[in-house]
Amino acid sequence: MLPNLPLYISIVFALTTFLSVFLFYKATNDSNKTLGIIIAYMILQAIFAFSGFYQVTDVLPPRILVLGVLPTILTMFILFLTSKGRAFIDSLNPKILTILHTIRIPVEFVLLWLFLSGAIPQIMTFEGQNFDIIAGLTAPFIYYFGFVKQRLGKTTLLIWNFLMLALLLNIVITATLCAPLPFQQFALNQPNIAIFYFPFVWLPTIVVPIVMFSHFATIRQLIRSPKTSMNLSL
Repeated sequence: MLPNLPLYISIVFALTTFLSVFLFYKATNDSNKTLGIIIAYMILQAIFAFSGFYQVTDVLPPRILVLGVLPTILTMFILFLTSKGRAFIDSLNPKILTILHTIRIPVEFVLLWLFLSGAIPQIMTFEGQNFDIIAGLTAPFIYYFGFVKQRLGKTTLLIWNFLMLALLLNIVITATLCAPLPFQQFALNQPNIAIFYFPFVWLPTIVVPIVMFSHFATIRQLIRSPKTSMNLSL
């Protein structure tokens, strides 16, 4: 764990991670198989972080990218490219996938606390160039007016998902270029080191992939939906 870091920061982030996993589990219609895979991956990433394996950052390719991030990207590709994977995606509950984005609010406060503790640069917070908190703040409204009241058309829901996905990609790219890896470009004085430690290793390996996949899955369902507004039965 990060030395001299207030314990409440780790606790809040760990609880946020568990909440994101729980909401995604509910979106899969309580798929125990999916939950088991995610938990196993969480344990594996925790082991890498606790052992200090990810803290060796002067190697190519970067360990955390190869063993932490790449497997989740490949999994997404497989799901979208195979018939069984697409069937799984289409079975997900878009209402829960939408409300899931509220977890981006506590994540942003954790990032702010990490900056104040010297573990990440300011550019990665909403005081810098990270506007991802907008997704968390607007998700309840999209959920309520898009799914409960069904007053938002498919186009509006698609625009929201694409814009919030762009916000996510912005911070993902920024965080990557702020990490003390061979291709670091920003934050040389206060780099992004938190992701190499437990429990913050779960941010790039668990939380971000779940949030990103939730956008992709919802976008697919919206595009395939023949109606102008999202059907609650989806």
